[in-house]
Amino acid sequence: MSTRYPLAELNDLPDDLRQKILEVQDKAGFVPNVFLALARRPAEWRAFFAYHDALMMPETVGRSSNLTKGDREMIVTATSAANECLYCVVAHGALLRIYEKKPLVADQVATNYRKADISPRQRAMLDFAMKVCLRSHEVDEADFTALHAHGFDDEDIWDIAAITAFFGLSNRMASFSGMMPNPEFYLMGRVPKSK
Repeated sequence: MSTRYPLAELNDLPDDLRQKILEVQDKAGFVPNVFLALARRPAEWRAFFAYHDALMMPETVGRSSNLTKGDREMIVTATSAANECLYCVVAHGALLRIYEKKPLVADQVATNYRKADISPRQRAMLDFAMKVCLRSHEVDEADFTALHAHGFDDEDIWDIAAITAFFGLSNRMASFSGMMPNPEFYLMGRVPKSK
């Protein structure tokens, strides 16, 4: 971790942040570094995670979506790789492996999604996400037509673009601040859990 921007101390945080972070710790078994790295500015933390949750867990805001949890993590992993964000590739790659139940998929998607073991629908989704990530000014009607052919509607396309854009922010914050992935992320979803 960066010595310039050290992780916040859990006991020094406002009650609402501490409670949310402890809930994450109870579920994951550890506190992902992003929670403590961004907690140095509580108002920004609240805004960041409110938008994160609305995009990545739309059911929490009463919205349905045709994108699966795996689709969402796939978008994050591919675009974070394009943005060279170590933290997000490792952390969201772990979630991608878990949601897709494929131990190799995150490495494939991060390295070259065009050769990854994913569906044609997911490949079209990532083609669009990468265009939004790298050349959003070139998005045109043909991009919508291509996604519609794979069953995505305009709200799904908004989701793909919004996830890509949000994690563009996240990637840059993680990279400039020296945020490092927790060691736990590296092994998650790679080997079956022992019973």
